[in-house]
Amino acid sequence: MLQQHFTTDYSADIAAALETPGGHLSLGRGGFILHYGYGAMLSGYDCDSIKTQSIAAGLPVIDSRCMGFDVVVQLTLGGPLVAVGRAPEPAPWHGLSYAPLHAVAIRYAAAGAEIWNIPEVEKLPAPAERRTGP
Repeated sequence: MLQQHFTTDYSADIAAALETPGGHLSLGRGGFILHYGYGAMLSGYDCDSIKTQSIAAGLPVIDSRCMGFDVVVQLTLGGPLVAVGRAPEPAPWHGLSYAPLHAVAIRYAAAGAEIWNIPEVEKLPAPAERRTGP
């Protein structure tokens, strides 16, 4: 039997996220969430397809699927939220405050998440390099 593989075209949603300050794609064990406006999100389970399309389009991507569950819970509940389509609050940021995307992405990158298309994070040394010290 011939099996067909269909890929959803997320280009319109990704374009909306690219136009929104703080717009990004987050991937976790429960699927994906595309943040594309103030309070506007698209969620689903087609993680690999939307991730590939988002990276190719230049959309910031945070993939925490490779991290320990306890670490993700700690970052999610204890850390700030990304200010999507709204102004970030002033630092210092804490749980339920709104921070710039790069500030949240730096925390996830330091904990081992895979990050794409966020220049402030891409300039940082890889996590293994940061662990080596005196």
